[in-house]
Amino acid sequence: MQLQLPEPSFDALAASRALQDRIANDIRRNSGWISFAQYMELALYAPGLGYYSGGAAKLGKDGDFTTAPEITPLFGATLAQVVADLMAQTSPQILEFGAGTGKLARDILTELDAMGFAVHRYCIVEVSGELRARQEETLRGFPQVIWLDRFPTAFSGVVLGNEVLDAMPVNLVVKAEAGWQERGVALSPNGFAFQDQLCDAALAAAVAAQIPHAEELPPGYVTEVHPIAAGFMHSLAAMLEAGYDESGHGGAALLIDYGFPVHEYYLDQRAQGTLMCHYRHHAHPDPFYLPGLQDITAHVDFTSMARAAIDGGLDLLGYTSQAAFLLDAGIGDLLLRTSPDDLLRYLPQANAVQKLISPAEMGELFKVLVLGKHAQLPHKFARNDRSHRL
Repeated sequence: MQLQLPEPSFDALAASRALQDRIANDIRRNSGWISFAQYMELALYAPGLGYYSGGAAKLGKDGDFTTAPEITPLFGATLAQVVADLMAQTSPQILEFGAGTGKLARDILTELDAMGFAVHRYCIVEVSGELRARQEETLRGFPQVIWLDRFPTAFSGVVLGNEVLDAMPVNLVVKAEAGWQERGVALSPNGFAFQDQLCDAALAAAVAAQIPHAEELPPGYVTEVHPIAAGFMHSLAAMLEAGYDESGHGGAALLIDYGFPVHEYYLDQRAQGTLMCHYRHHAHPDPFYLPGLQDITAHVDFTSMARAAIDGGLDLLGYTSQAAFLLDAGIGDLLLRTSPDDLLRYLPQANAVQKLISPAEMGELFKVLVLGKHAQLPHKFARNDRSHRL
């Protein structure tokens, strides 16, 4: 595939080639084939070379994509309204996974401070050295922020994950005449290439558990299964369970990402899966293009994520579109803090909010999944709840 994308710098290209050598050596050591999940993990997280563990800019105009907190501080200010309510039921602590540039944390803490709500600790788990450096700069004025190198064993309070699940490695599977096969990665004269082989027992079980009516999908159907993300949900549940056992205080998790419930995930129009790559604000489908310099993502199967959390002991508190969640949380009221008569200030903010809630932008594709242990969402969120669709 010939992609017409911006040229990388000499140093970036050298880093990508070093990562390609690393991946190629892993393939050779593994009898010429690795799972796509292993390839994706190396491409994103190989120490010093992967997309998230290397030094390239990820977000903003110099990066590869833009997230909701980068669009407007009203996103974080709106989430703060919900966070405050959940912390009042649990503990005055926040744990954020993958905090981007730190803008979401800054906007939430700024709004909570204005509300008179003190956060004792704001913990960030971040695997990207480049992003952690930007977070430290952004959050310099907030002494309650600390960085963690790994998943805490116990936590009570509120957990945030904005566009975290989509970046977790996925296994690719393809429906063959004789059943499901795993689509992995092998070497070719031009670099890397897909190669299929029979699913092992664990992956076959994951396919059967995740994909309803898998046997009815047509030959050639390609999709993703998400055992790593499901494992994250189990760990999240165990962490909040342990936090309650230790402190007697519950916890809640707000996970915001793009994806679908299971009955919308495996449709005919997604017969080639949802895998997508992002490089310098260009979206394309080739995961082998400049490994380490581009993001690789897959849409989230929210049904599987909810099921994993519930299996781990959490309660499903809510599931809805990003638009409905933000509107129910009061983003319209926060926008009106700026007078509509002040056009120079109001119009840019109104346009930013429109991007967050419009069905043609982020409003419908992005969903909010809320899970908890001894916590509840305010009743106003019940009117747009879609938990029955999971």
